[in-house]
Amino acid sequence: MTYLHLSFFSAFTLSSLGLAFHRTHLISALLCLESMMLSMYIALAMWPVQTQTTSPTLLPILMLSFSACEAGTGLALLVASTRTHGSDHLHNFNLLQC
Repeated sequence: MTYLHLSFFSAFTLSSLGLAFHRTHLISALLCLESMMLSMYIALAMWPVQTQTTSPTLLPILMLSFSACEAGTGLALLVASTRTHGSDHLHNFNLLQC
């Protein structure tokens, strides 16, 4: 495993551990999701360089656009939940309540 693969794997692992253990605020969960998407984007962008192919792939750009849509949706949910519940603490949200 090269140093580049190790750094991408460790960035993804640290952000997934942050998502699993630090779920007190919605903004911290959104930041962990964004860092996971960013590490996956960088890994997919570096994949043609590592395999020494000449054709660029469209997959990193597609993933980056989905990540931007996910960030916009997450921030909209953050604003809406802060307005209705008064804070962004995740323990205040009851998903079973209508």
